[in-house]
Amino acid sequence: MLNNQVTFRRVAAGVLLIAAPLLQAVAVVVDPGTWGDDREAVSFGENPALAQTQSVLYHWSWMLMAVAVLGLTHLTRRKAVRLGHVTGALTMIGYLQLSGLLLSDPVEWWLGQRYSPEEAQRIMDEMLGLPGVIFGFQMPWMFFGFIGLPVLVAAVWRAGFVGWWAPVVVAAGYLGSFAVPYGPATVPFWVAPVAALGWIGLKILRMGDEAWAAYYPAALPATGRLSPEPESSPR
Repeated sequence: MLNNQVTFRRVAAGVLLIAAPLLQAVAVVVDPGTWGDDREAVSFGENPALAQTQSVLYHWSWMLMAVAVLGLTHLTRRKAVRLGHVTGALTMIGYLQLSGLLLSDPVEWWLGQRYSPEEAQRIMDEMLGLPGVIFGFQMPWMFFGFIGLPVLVAAVWRAGFVGWWAPVVVAAGYLGSFAVPYGPATVPFWVAPVAALGWIGLKILRMGDEAWAAYYPAALPATGRLSPEPESSPR
């Protein structure tokens, strides 16, 4: 498979579209902050093992989703091309930025072990309130992932690969989560996109190499190798 560009890219895209949202859904379930004190300095300190686990799960979910986006943009090669390119690029940037913010989790846990919750929160707010942190890592980049992904799936729908319900479910899940405080209410919102994105991933895995290669401008054979150029006639 590693020697076949068509098979590798198709399988990688399909598997990542299943795995990435699933890891995020598991992360919100195991996160002590979901069920405990909304001050992470407190909830992380009560169960540091789960706190570290959720950070790792979120990290790999968002890193892998940034790669999975390449598979979604591939499906917009025939139609909604410009929309696929723009939203694909912004979505990748957003998810990579989200992953970088997770390094604040162990810092907050460390502060919670040594200071009162109020003092730990004050220090974290001061650290994360630096202009370089806000405009370099947070605003507006961190929102590009959750906002861009539903639009990108809408482009995939416009390209005719999936039904209208897929972008609706993804948008309802990720954008709807902004309407509730992070906690138990977040769980169903982040579980819902697993079905839509997982269905796209499963459909990619089932479509076969020829169907995947047909999205390239010059259709590739199932071997994943370009057909030789025809020789020009001598003058």
